[in-house]
Amino acid sequence: MGPFHVSVCVTALLILAVCTRIYYILPRSKSFRRPSKSSKHCKLAVFLGSGGHTSEMLALVSSLDFNRYVPRTYIISEGDTLSERKVAMLEAAKAANSESDMAKNGEIYSILTIPRARKVHQSLLTTPPTAIVSLLHCVYYVTIKQYQQTPCPYFADVLVLNGPGTCLTLCLAVYLNKFLGLSAPKMLYVESFARVKTLSVSGKLLHSLVDRFIVQWPQLLKHSGRGEFHGWLI
Repeated sequence: MGPFHVSVCVTALLILAVCTRIYYILPRSKSFRRPSKSSKHCKLAVFLGSGGHTSEMLALVSSLDFNRYVPRTYIISEGDTLSERKVAMLEAAKAANSESDMAKNGEIYSILTIPRARKVHQSLLTTPPTAIVSLLHCVYYVTIKQYQQTPCPYFADVLVLNGPGTCLTLCLAVYLNKFLGLSAPKMLYVESFARVKTLSVSGKLLHSLVDRFIVQWPQLLKHSGRGEFHGWLI
């Protein structure tokens, strides 16, 4: 067997191995387990997609027990100062009603800023470069940064998503961790309340990749395959 045939065989085996690994890490119907009641804290990461997406997500987060879902990481897009202010307002209101010294000192939440995968009205032709830049930032926060610190922290137990295309780059960063066998958060996607008849583009791309996919209108279940409906969440 010549060198060419050997290289072809090796390439084919590598492709097969990669495909097998990807198939293995894809979510199963019951791959998402709620945190055990015996566990004291659940480390939460939340992506805020700006505008109405941020309002919906913060409405969901505000109903959580902040003494348990701690620390919290809010991920916002570059230039989204409004979402940053809304996070600060929510956290301040919660801290005022909390008996935790950490909460009152603002030590239990952080904000990460990442470049947008696609800007408003950006052409599809110029989207790939910006999406790659966004992905690299997501990989840094989800994969690299946690291994630069001692003791080694993990990014989150649960990552909650909704909204625009930057969700996809976050999801891919999580899948890199899964592929490499590193710690990775479970992903929960909540489709926007505004999506009544059809899924959003992000929803169509992510419904088979996230661990749980939740819609707020029952008619969307026929489009989502493995989706869930639990009524209106906001």
